[in-house]
Amino acid sequence: MRIFVGNLPWKITKENLVEEFGKIGEVDAENTTIIMTPDGRSKGFGFVEMPKEEEAKKAVEELNGKELDDGSGNARAMVVNEARPMKNKE
Repeated sequence: MRIFVGNLPWKITKENLVEEFGKIGEVDAENTTIIMTPDGRSKGFGFVEMPKEEEAKKAVEELNGKELDDGSGNARAMVVNEARPMKNKE
């Protein structure tokens, strides 16, 4: 299941997401990503792929609203939910 993770602290890395979600279940690290600007800065959101749906649903339930710290004292409450397909811009 693909999970949207928003409101991330700016310095959070892909590895941080894999570690945090990995506390709950198996994470497909290769398909986990943080969306970046062309100049390499985080846009503050990303996606985590968890192959087992029951673990993914548990992660959404437990991590939505949980504060995640980027190591510099900048904790933000994550927005975590099942990813939805992008809408076409017309």
